[in-house]
Amino acid sequence: MRRLPLRGRLALLTALAVAVAVAVCASVSWFLVRDRLYDKLDERLAALSGPPPPDGRGPRGPGGPRLRPDLRSVLAACSSVPTGRAGARFPPAPYAIVQLVTPQGRACTVPDGGALTVTPVDVQVARGQRRMALHDGTGVDADGASRHVRVLTRAFLAEDGTRAAVSFALPLDEVTAPLNSLALFLAAVAALGVLGAAGAGLVIARASLRPVDELTEAVEHVARTEDLDTRIPEDGDDEIARLSRSFNTMTAALAASRERQQQLIADAGHELRTPLTSLRTTVDLLLRAQETGRELPPDTRRRLLVNVKAQMQELSSLVDDLLELARPADREPAQEIVALHEAVERAVERARLRGPGVAIGTRVEPWFVRGDAGSLERAVVNLLDNAVKFSPPGGAVDVRLHAGELTVRDRGPGIPAEELPHVFDRFWRSPSARSLPGSGLGLAIVARAVREAGGRVSLEAADGGGTLARVRLPGAPEPPD
Repeated sequence: MRRLPLRGRLALLTALAVAVAVAVCASVSWFLVRDRLYDKLDERLAALSGPPPPDGRGPRGPGGPRLRPDLRSVLAACSSVPTGRAGARFPPAPYAIVQLVTPQGRACTVPDGGALTVTPVDVQVARGQRRMALHDGTGVDADGASRHVRVLTRAFLAEDGTRAAVSFALPLDEVTAPLNSLALFLAAVAALGVLGAAGAGLVIARASLRPVDELTEAVEHVARTEDLDTRIPEDGDDEIARLSRSFNTMTAALAASRERQQQLIADAGHELRTPLTSLRTTVDLLLRAQETGRELPPDTRRRLLVNVKAQMQELSSLVDDLLELARPADREPAQEIVALHEAVERAVERARLRGPGVAIGTRVEPWFVRGDAGSLERAVVNLLDNAVKFSPPGGAVDVRLHAGELTVRDRGPGIPAEELPHVFDRFWRSPSARSLPGSGLGLAIVARAVREAGGRVSLEAADGGGTLARVRLPGAPEPPD
């Protein structure tokens, strides 16, 4: 079935479901009609075999109605061979077969009454073990034709105490013939129903899967053209509409991701162009001086080499930042207990080495958080680097960690209010800071590290000038057990 197309499978499953339903209904109908026909036949047998009127010789015996004189004569001259009707005083009903059964299981035929095959239950009735028995059987009618019959056997008791049973039978033709006709009719109806269901299933599947075809065409179009702006209709609230909305959401997310990737590449190329151009210029100058034989003055050569080293460090830092931001955002970050106060103290020592002319004052209280130790320490270092970079010569930076909130305050020029919403964007740099070293990735790395640790970060204008960075991380003043 898996090799069939989806609409073919839907049509086949619909046809199978209808076939099963029709088969169940037809079977139930057939059995109900059969039971009703048998009930009618049994009612006719009961009317035919109703206890004969009393012979006037005494009350009914406990084993059943007493035998009339004509039946006693049949019992006395018991013969299992069907006989004619001469002198018969007990004519059967039309099409009925009548015979007596002795307790020994012997059949005693009634004149012109045909013959029946004696069964064990008939013998039990004749012996008085049962009052009556109703069952299917076989026999021969008065014309000698074999018949499948419905048999009702009732017990009788002769005046001399002899037990016997009389069996009445009617042909099953009036049951089997309607049942056979009904079975043919139900089979024809079932076949038409299955064929109709298969056709309806194909129509319904084709109509229901039309949105899926549109979705398939859209996916193939995207795969062929890489056009992520493709959208498909998403009307309604059914599963197909949900699938369409999911597809549109997916393509929108992919388009946004590709746009961010292209923007990252463009920004990275722009940021790499400046140091690479400077490096190439410096290296060309050194090579030209060596090729022409005009050696550069030692101070100039040393200054150029120092510049090359600085540019290499800037490139290395930029590559590290790019690798950090290129890490998949959905990758599960490391989760460990981090002593944030110790990470802050280490970051402060590194910042003092990078900005020896800036005083960094600290007041740090113990605070333990859950996150990645390296990412959190790097985030603090980036905040301190920004504070040191924008601080004036001889300025001061205040670092505080209290109750899970880390604040870093500098006394630089500050950030204009209209620029604050953009400070955590990748490669964004304030126009006033374009001439300063940096890639514009530091605060983006800070925001990502804090977000992965379950915290939040913000920048605001500090009272008295400068910038105040706030980092709030969930944790506790003592490490968990």
